[in-house]
Amino acid sequence: MPRQAITLLVLLVVIVAGALIYNQMQPKKVELTVVSWGGAYTKSQVEAYHKPWAAKTGNAIVSEDYNGGLAEVKAQVESNNVTWDVVDVELSDAVRGCDEGLLERIDPSILPAGSDGTAASSDFIDGSITECAIGNIVWSTIYAYDSTAVSNAPKTIEDFFDLQNFPGKRGMRKSPKANMEMALMGDGVAAADVYKVLSTKGGVERALAKLDTIKDHVVWWEAGAQPPQLLADGEVVMTTAYNGRIFNAVAAEGKPFEIVWDGQVYDLDLWVIPKGSKNIESALDFVAFSTATEQLAAQASWISYGPVRKSSAPLVGTYHNKPELKMGPQMPTAPENFANAIQNDFQWWADNQDEMNERFNAWLAS
Repeated sequence: MPRQAITLLVLLVVIVAGALIYNQMQPKKVELTVVSWGGAYTKSQVEAYHKPWAAKTGNAIVSEDYNGGLAEVKAQVESNNVTWDVVDVELSDAVRGCDEGLLERIDPSILPAGSDGTAASSDFIDGSITECAIGNIVWSTIYAYDSTAVSNAPKTIEDFFDLQNFPGKRGMRKSPKANMEMALMGDGVAAADVYKVLSTKGGVERALAKLDTIKDHVVWWEAGAQPPQLLADGEVVMTTAYNGRIFNAVAAEGKPFEIVWDGQVYDLDLWVIPKGSKNIESALDFVAFSTATEQLAAQASWISYGPVRKSSAPLVGTYHNKPELKMGPQMPTAPENFANAIQNDFQWWADNQDEMNERFNAWLAS
């Protein structure tokens, strides 16, 4: 073989070997599966969290939707086939999933300090950092109505259950959570006493009895996008809903819907990582990134869910494409919306969810 050919061959081998070594030394790109509730809420997360994180890291995010609960997480963990990396859950599910060993522990030291320098441990509101979860939003279950379809505007939680003065179909989530609390408040129980009453056998019966008064007029929903559609289609005159979904229907779609804040049940949503995630390091990085001050404030410009970091509050401004629409007054925690509100008791639900599901499903079938 001519010397020149040998030289070219050796050079080619060196180039190929160098390229292989270089590629092996580069960090592998990750495809992270992030699971949330869909619709306008997931849209807000995609804009505020997913896109910036992907741009920063070069990784990709696959977004999937679900209707909440731990059933799918449990099935994946127990079958040793975990395909989800990060999941948005309610606080009671975060606590329960951690207790049952379904979730990875998250060391809060990974969280950055607030933009004002406040340590994360002091910057997050109470209850939004747990052993296995890091909070991102405060949200609320409220009820809403179409102002063009209701001549006598409802104002209180009692009005939701008043078929005589406010006739027509009601929309409700097909779950005991929030329905039981609202039923008791609608029956005259003070917000501060709801869980004391629910902790008694008679209290549960009282809540179901109140729900009985409207049961034949209820259209049940499961996904968060359904209540605004039920109102828009005229299938119900009022419906319980997640406050941000109604806000989005008004702000983004111009729907004539009104929120009744009286008797709202507010809660936290948090990120968790299913036990056995194959992308644990990237999942932790995403959780830390998405719950930084700026990202939480950015998310609040897309939907009216309040950020769980105190340092985010001053950065919450206006709706992302309507500078005249201030987001602060749209939040569940705005003082004028908070006069008669109750926080979801996550520990009570973590302890009683299975029993309440059984009681509620039996009531539905009766």
